[in-house]
Amino acid sequence: MDDIKYGEILLPGDEKTQDRREKRVRDKFWPTMKKAVRHLPFGRDAVAAFYCATDPKTPRKVKGILLAALAYFVMPADIIPDFFAVIGFSDDMAVLTAAIAMVSGHIKEGHYEAADRALSDETPKP
Repeated sequence: MDDIKYGEILLPGDEKTQDRREKRVRDKFWPTMKKAVRHLPFGRDAVAAFYCATDPKTPRKVKGILLAALAYFVMPADIIPDFFAVIGFSDDMAVLTAAIAMVSGHIKEGHYEAADRALSDETPKP
């Protein structure tokens, strides 16, 4: 995986790829986030990105980019394994930061409000 570039990770993919990524993200996002949230300086942005990616009003290309980044976040094996605490999430942070920067105009205040609600509860609900 060392030769994979962030631009390749963030390709939106075709409809089948997006559907597969969305299922993976929906299944694994909250368990991964619960483990990572205390180590992540970008937890609120990651949760807002999740809500944007799963919002039916979000354009398909934007969803694809966010789902690609979130799928990378929830993958058990990536460039730097996440069990290395803060350092392990640095590659995830770089991928999510790049994705969020690319589509920032589509992550609405309502997505951040949903993220704030989810992060304030002990058991967030998708």
